[in-house]
Order: sequence, then structure tokens, then C-alpha cells
Amino acid sequence: MVVTQENVAVNGSRRLSPQEIADVLRERIRGGELRAGDRLPTQAELADEFGVERGAVRQALRALQDDGLLTNVSKGSPPRIAEPPAPGHDEPQPTMVGLSPRLTAAFSAPHVRIDAACLTAESLIPALGEPLRLIHGGSLRPERIDVRILLPSRDIDLAFPVPVEGRGDDDPVHERWLAMRNAQGHVLRHNLQTLRSHGIDVRITFRALPFTPPVKLYLLNGSEALMAYYMVTRREEPTDTGTLDMYDVLGTESLLFSFEKAAGQRDAAFVEESQKWFDALWETITTDLTLS
Repeated sequence: MVVTQENVAVNGSRRLSPQEIADVLRERIRGGELRAGDRLPTQAELADEFGVERGAVRQALRALQDDGLLTNVSKGSPPRIAEPPAPGHDEPQPTMVGLSPRLTAAFSAPHVRIDAACLTAESLIPALGEPLRLIHGGSLRPERIDVRILLPSRDIDLAFPVPVEGRGDDDPVHERWLAMRNAQGHVLRHNLQTLRSHGIDVRITFRALPFTPPVKLYLLNGSEALMAYYMVTRREEPTDTGTLDMYDVLGTESLLFSFEKAAGQRDAAFVEESQKWFDALWETITTDLTLS
């Protein structure tokens, strides 16, 4: 093992911080000393090695899990080194394809935090199917899940979807969108609240945006940001009262771009600024949203 400044500090008077412990372990993983599938030493063994309390070790391990380097960080058996991302992970994929595995990975954390700003919950509902199935089956068991959703207010004139001929006194396109927003929001809330039967603390909150989001944004555990552009297209949709000719977006087919804190300074800055943007909207110009 290469002797680093952090290792020297272990034998001196200064105790390592959780971040420094995480950095040492991160270098062991990236240097190949610890390989995918290997178990880490126990928390007690790591605490002895680094000369710190177990609490500092736990914080370091959770930081590595948030970076996607560890799996199964819990109070039980030692965690394992995570498998590297599958080939093509960095390649953008349609939202319907790319979102589900990222949510499944996020739900392996003890405290799951999902923030989303979107037009409806159309992509979120199917993407959450796999992590919810794993939780109901006992393969995943987070302790707490916090979900915050920003959706456009019912009272604004949406930029899209809109009728091609413009809005009249009645706007069936807007009413169609509103019905979808509310119905999907109810389904999303119900699906997540069923996890309470497993003793998981689940909180889901909606707030209303005063504008139409030009992109969809998902923030996962503060460590990853996923973004896709809403591509506007003209399309027709048959209804019971006629055909709706409108400018709409096909959200599930939008390419999803991933930015991870662990990928480098540029990605880390994007994740942090995206989180600040979301938090600022949540705390300032958005309003309570009632799904009705």
C-alpha cells in the first residue's frame, strides 16, 4: 500500500476527518487494491486502522456510497465495492430507459432524496417500478424517503402543450394536461406511500411552478443530476369530442443526460448548482399544489 499524507496523520496526533478517510478508501478502490465485489473490513477494523470513532467511519462509508463506489452500507455486514457502471452508462438514453436504473441505485441509500421538476409525473411512475418492487421484495430497505416534486400551476398559460390554432374560451388541451398532471400525481403519491407498510418513513410533497419548465430535472441524493430537454413537436390526438391538434412534448423519449459529483469538478458543479436552483424555487416563488 502506498503511504500517503493521510496515513501518516493516522499515526500522529491529528485524527482523520470522515472526508479524509473516504479519500483514502477511494484511492484504494481506484488504484485496484480493492476490487468490485470485495468486502471492506468491518467498521471496527477500519476505526482501529484510522484511529477514529466508528461514527467517522460510517460517515466516510456513506459518502462513498453516495459516490456510487460502495453498496449495502448498513449496520450489518461490511459493504462491498460496487460494480463499475455498465458500458454505455454515460451515453444519454431516452428518459423512460435511463431513469429507472439511476433511481434503483439511488434507493440503495439509507436516506433517499429525490427532487424533480417536470411537466407531469409521466416518466417517474414507471421508472420507480423497479426500486419499489425491490423494496416490497425485501432486496432494498431504505430507512427514509423524501420526494419533492415541482409541477406547473394549473392557473398559468402553459407554453406547451397548447392548441395549434391558439387558445379560445375553452382550452381542451390545457384540461387534458391538467387531468394527466393530477392523476399521475395521485398515482405517484399512492405508490410511494405503500412503502410505509415496511416501516419506511416516506414523505412526498408537491409545489406549483409559476412557469412551464423547458427541461425536466431529477436530483438524486444530492449526488447526481439528470436532465432532459422537452422537445416540442406538433401532433394530433383523437378524443371523444374530436381531434386535438396541438404543440406538445414527448417527454419519455427525451434524451436523459447524467451529471455525477464523483465524475469530476465540472459535473460536481452542475449537480450543486442544480440543487441550489431547485431549492431556491421551492422556497420562494412556488406555491402549495393541490392535486384535484
